Amino acid sequence: MQASIKPPISKPQIIKLLDDTKSPRQQVKCLKRLQSMASQNVTNKRIMESSGAVEFLASIVSTNNHSAADPIPPIDEALSILYSLQLSEAGLKNLMAKNGDFIVSLTRVMQVGSYESRVFSVLLLKSMLEISDPMQLIGLRPKLFIELVRVLRDQISRQASKATLQLLVHICPRGRNKIKAAEAGAVPILIDLLLESSKKRDCEMILTLLDAVCGCAEGRSELLSHGAGLAIVSKKILRVSQVASERAVRILLSISKSCATINMLQEMLQLGVAAKLCLVLQLDCGYKTKERARELLKLHAKVWKNSPCIPTNLFSSYPA
Repeated sequence: MQASIKPPISKPQIIKLLDDTKSPRQQVKCLKRLQSMASQNVTNKRIMESSGAVEFLASIVSTNNHSAADPIPPIDEALSILYSLQLSEAGLKNLMAKNGDFIVSLTRVMQVGSYESRVFSVLLLKSMLEISDPMQLIGLRPKLFIELVRVLRDQISRQASKATLQLLVHICPRGRNKIKAAEAGAVPILIDLLLESSKKRDCEMILTLLDAVCGCAEGRSELLSHGAGLAIVSKKILRVSQVASERAVRILLSISKSCATINMLQEMLQLGVAAKLCLVLQLDCGYKTKERARELLKLHAKVWKNSPCIPTNLFSSYPA
């Protein structure tokens, strides 16, 4: 026998269901029904999006930001359904426009919610902020960066960590966001992740984000103050991919231009950074990466030129 296929729901059905949600008990029953409807087919999801279900779900999240010890509100379910709806770009924009500062609500959930709520909050934030206009991104509050960094630190799930990295890569280049990320403690967490990471795409994302955060003085200072900062960044050159090498060389150049000291340059020699930069010039690493490597070598020629790591044929490139 063939399994029976349930017909799509109707807009009046959704509206009637939402009208009868005066008490928390009724809200719980409504959520279970909405979850069942959303799981049946894509048509149901689109009807739910156009019938007020999104606003109802968002109101559950916004008005029930209690502590993790609070036994009631069904925030996990509301966030789960919201994410499962896979809202269109217009739907995501309406979600932000019609529910006050919904980003603040999700930030609060990330602060006090369960692991599951934090995961869905990150996934929703990523979807919303990827289609936000630049002014919205510039205005993001420092507290959001603190909670995103905490998600990376806690490693609550691979999906959440990946989404958080992608989100931070998207928003950090805007305005003062790189400073907010640095002040939230992003750099030491990223370095620790880089120390543990062996996957190509993960390394590339972490280095891309480190490069962005090292675009501010606070980020560069944090990297230099970490005992493994210079070592792990330089280690990734020529070991992961052209993208990773390019990002790592950019980070080193940014630091060298802004806050180089004799001790730091000697540490770079001991770590084999100068030797790696020479290898970059000899291998197929991309034009921009080679140019930055050459610039780095020239920048510190007076300190490095007597090092046995530096090939003699490169001396003519050094400034007097």
